[in-house]
Amino acid sequence: MDVVDALEQFWNSLLDFTSQFIIPDWGGLIGLLPVFLLIGVLGPLLSLLLLAHLIYFIRKPRAPLAEPPGPVRAPIDADGRPEFPLGEPFCPRDGLIYPPNTARCDTCREGLSVRCPKCGVGRAAAIDTCGNCGLILKVRPQNQVVRATQPPPGGRAIA
Repeated sequence: MDVVDALEQFWNSLLDFTSQFIIPDWGGLIGLLPVFLLIGVLGPLLSLLLLAHLIYFIRKPRAPLAEPPGPVRAPIDADGRPEFPLGEPFCPRDGLIYPPNTARCDTCREGLSVRCPKCGVGRAAAIDTCGNCGLILKVRPQNQVVRATQPPPGGRAIA
């Protein structure tokens, strides 16, 4: 065996070894095609969809949290007296109009007054029913959760 045969044998064994990696088994690769599609196509699509959903969730517009409204100065009429609106609690001493469902003045610590929006009669803001016309003036906050209540005893509840 001479040098040329030894080199040719080495070259052939090198080609046989590298052909295992370079020339694929097409039958086996076609059998793995669904796996390649799942990993190569659906995986990135689902990842992008999840990423877009996460970005939207982080950056979505949200309503700002409103600070609870504080007292406001009542407008002054031509005679120099404060004008208080109907149905809103007010402090006649300080001339302040308070948000609904407030019963005490923050400044003088006295009870607030309210004028009935139906008949105009004044009363203490702690009382929610007008003694003159019977109007119930109880303002619920907009973000309050209303829960279902049980039916009253009797009637169809017994049946």
